[in-house]
Parts: sequence; C-alpha cells; structure tokens
Amino acid sequence: MSTVGQTTVAAPATGPGVLTWVRARETARRAGSRPLPALGLPLAETLGHTLAEPLGALTDLPAFDTSAMDGWAVAGPGPWRVAGRVLAGRTEVAPLADGGAVEIATGAQLPAGATAVLRREHGRTEGALLYDRGPRPLTTGQDVRPRGQECHRGEELLPAGTAVGPAVLGLAAACGHDRLTVRRRPVVQVLVLGDELLAAGVPGPGLVRDALGPLLPPWLRSAGAEVDEVRCVRDDFGLLRDALRHSTADVVVTTGGTAAGPVDFLHRALAEAGARLLVDGVAVRPGHPMLLAELPGGRHLVGLPGNPLAAVAGVVTLVLPLLHARSGRTAAAPALAPAAVALPGHPVDTRLQPVRSAAGGVVPIAFDGPAMLRGLARAEALAVVPPGGSAAGETVELVEVP
Repeated sequence: MSTVGQTTVAAPATGPGVLTWVRARETARRAGSRPLPALGLPLAETLGHTLAEPLGALTDLPAFDTSAMDGWAVAGPGPWRVAGRVLAGRTEVAPLADGGAVEIATGAQLPAGATAVLRREHGRTEGALLYDRGPRPLTTGQDVRPRGQECHRGEELLPAGTAVGPAVLGLAAACGHDRLTVRRRPVVQVLVLGDELLAAGVPGPGLVRDALGPLLPPWLRSAGAEVDEVRCVRDDFGLLRDALRHSTADVVVTTGGTAAGPVDFLHRALAEAGARLLVDGVAVRPGHPMLLAELPGGRHLVGLPGNPLAAVAGVVTLVLPLLHARSGRTAAAPALAPAAVALPGHPVDTRLQPVRSAAGGVVPIAFDGPAMLRGLARAEALAVVPPGGSAAGETVELVEVP
C-alpha cells in the first residue's frame, strides 16, 4: 500500500511485460469476458446494441402465399378467364377455380386455388381471356413466394451475440418484434492528453491538430460503445489523476502518455488509482507502448500511443476486443487474403500495415508511419504482417478498417 495525501491506494501488481500481438488481443477479450447486463428496448432504440438472446421468428415469413410479381394469379392451365383484382393489404381473397385468373399486385395474398403468377409482361388479354405469351411455358409455383419460404414461426434466426445493424432491425420488424433484449452498450470516455494539441485551426510551431478526438468516437460507436465524453487533458499529473478517479465510464480510452517521457504520467496515475496492469506494451509496430489496465470496480482503461496510426493499432489490438467482449458480441472469424506482393515486416514484432485490394491479393499503401493517417485514409484493411514479413502469395490476416 502507498499513501497519497490522505488517500490510501493499492500498489499496482508487477507489470505483465511486453506481450505478442495475438496474446494482447486475447488478454483484452478475457478482460471483458463478463458481458454488461441485458435490457429490453423498443426496436428503434436497439441499433448498435448486441442481441442478449437469440432472435426468433414470431410468424412465418411470408405469413401467407404471396405474389412475387405484378401480373395475374392463375389456376390450372390457360387460357384463363380474368375476374377481379387483388391488391396488397387485402385480407379477404376469393378462391380461384381451374381456368380462372385474377389481376394481382406484388406482395398481395395469393387466392386459394392459384397455382402460379403470370407476369404482366408475359400475359396478353383478349376480351375476358388471358393468354401466356412468355418465353417459356408457365410452371406451377412460378413467381410465388410460398408461406414460410424464409422462416417458420419459432425458428431461431440469429444467435445471441449478433450486433444489431440496419438489416437486423428490418428482419426483427418483418417477423413481428416490437422490442428486443440486448446488452447495455459500454460507456466510453475518451481523454486526449497533451499540451501541444489544437482542437481547431491550422497547426503552428510546436502545435499539432488533434486527429484522434475526431477519429476515435465513430470507430468506438461502430464497435457497440456509447461515447459519453471526449475531453482534452493538459500535461498535468494532478489533472490526469483526478480524471481517472472521477470517471464512471465502463472503459476509459486515453491517447498519449503511455511511454516514459518527462510528461508521460499515465503509469503513475494508474498506480495511484489502484489499477492492475494487464497489458503494458505489445510487440507490434506501430503502437508498441499501448497498455490495458483494470480499474477498481471492474472498469477498464486502454492507453493508446499519441501518434495517430500507432493509436489505431492500439484500437484494433486492445479496444475493439475489449468492447466486443463487454457487449457480448460473438468474435468473428479472421478475414484472410493473399499478399499480392511481398509485405515488409519488422525483424521481431508484428506489423500492422495499411493495405488495399489489387490483382492477386492485397498491396501495401504508402504513408504508413506511426504519425501518419494518409495511408490509413485510403486503406481497406490493416494486414497483420508477422515478424520478418510476408512473401508474395502468402496468406495474411486482415483487420477491418471502418
């Protein structure tokens, strides 16, 4: 134990040492292995959350035999005698006898007895009679969406752990849901550290624009987080210490201050907060001096390097696995692609290289230094290049860039 003023805090455990990139990601996932509580929300409020239980169908889809085209519902072989019209939304539809037909709209309920739908462009009427003039003879069931074609009532459509995106909202609505049971979104606070950072205007001597304040929140939200605050903190130990003490966020993300420079106060502030270091450096380039700590109460802090591309490396290595685990999201299988050309690597560390698709696989993009974002802005993914590099044709893992 150590004493700071009148406050007694626990001394941090011995640091974990530098971890490999794979082990660091696994450590972040394990750190978040206790998902946040489940809650029921109206469907419109669940975007960005994660399903806490499987999504089941409350009805057959479609719930009735449906016309897939504008045209005529017909019964038996033609020609057919046309009598009436059926539009979408009609709930009472008279049955058809063999030789009968009714004009029908896309999405309308098929009359009982109908055997197919003749497309409008394939039919020709002569008085009350309808003839098939299509390129091929009409077959039973043609252009009909039969009841339950997509799913049946009670069928599991999506597993728990699925992120709720626009398509999930549409599917849930189509099969009858007004509410969903989802995980609470992790609340994230972003602390941007540094006296040299400008929030607006053109940088001048000794000053740089803050690139991470605009870059991080959209990325965190896409990972299921609720970004509560983005705040600049000057290079002052007391201010940083107090910011950590008073934060109530599930995850605090800091930028800068992770190394051992004269104003890098993050390690000291974590020690005084009673934090336990889980990751203290990762064998990856860029982004080596990143860290992950467990704060009192089961909350977490991820310290990102201050250089923009190095910070992005910290996001994909530590922040995203942690947020996905806390949200209860199922880990996706890694995306793989061949290297179209040789991808140079670091002699001993993993390298995260901005890449884009080309003939034969992926190719590296220039402007990939730790402080650069020009390459990332043109990238489709980050290639995980093992120590020593990857030869042309060799398969590499890809990390998605939102």
